[in-house]
Amino acid sequence: MSLRKLCFYTMLAAILAWAAARRLNHHSQEFDVPEANVGRNDPSFAASFLPKSEMRPADFFPVQSRNSKSLGAGKLLVASRNLGDPHFAETVILLARYDAQGVLGLILNRRTDVPLSRVLESPKAAKDRSDPVYLGGPLETPAVFALFQSPAGLEGAEHVFDSVYLIAAKPLFEQTISARPDPGVFHVYLGYAGWTQDQLRKEVGLGAWFIFPADASTVFKANPDSLWREMIRKTELQLARSELVNLDSRIRAGQFADLRYKR
Repeated sequence: MSLRKLCFYTMLAAILAWAAARRLNHHSQEFDVPEANVGRNDPSFAASFLPKSEMRPADFFPVQSRNSKSLGAGKLLVASRNLGDPHFAETVILLARYDAQGVLGLILNRRTDVPLSRVLESPKAAKDRSDPVYLGGPLETPAVFALFQSPAGLEGAEHVFDSVYLIAAKPLFEQTISARPDPGVFHVYLGYAGWTQDQLRKEVGLGAWFIFPADASTVFKANPDSLWREMIRKTELQLARSELVNLDSRIRAGQFADLRYKR
């Protein structure tokens, strides 16, 4: 076996062993995110969110990223295995707003057993809805938001990405639910997660979150309970592939040419 191949397979074994160790130990580790200066998921931060009629289009990144520059509306935050905050452990969050006034996200995989009919007193169309509500985040839990997939667009709603819209205003919410939308493209959330841009960038920089582009099939997944596990596996596979590509590039560049066998 050539020295180049020997180096490659040795490093491959080390990477696989590292990944296995992380999977075994993730429950015993905690990630400590520094307490925010102002407003990180603090109820006082809720007042900064006002409905907007226009949102800038989100940039599209085809693979997961750990670069805070890729943050924006229409991105998914996937919690690191080491994120110990119980509010966000093992969560997948859609960023629905991302601007100078702050960041609003909705947790996609905290589905409850409570049907819409028990949460909403109006309109009348909600009284026979058995589809469950979701816990959108720790802030303003009485507040109601909805995500709706509408290929034709939705006047008055906030465009998040592609054909997915955020409904935050009560009149539009009642109008939409009165039209009896399919539960497969209409999810209702109580509360939300909120940051300032700087706070979220700092958390990403510390390794608390991975960033993915959003797609409708993920947002409206029929079985959201498995969503985080699927997304974190994708993250780890992409990280492993990236390490292997970097290693192969270094080998090809001759960075290990000076290695010698030792007796």
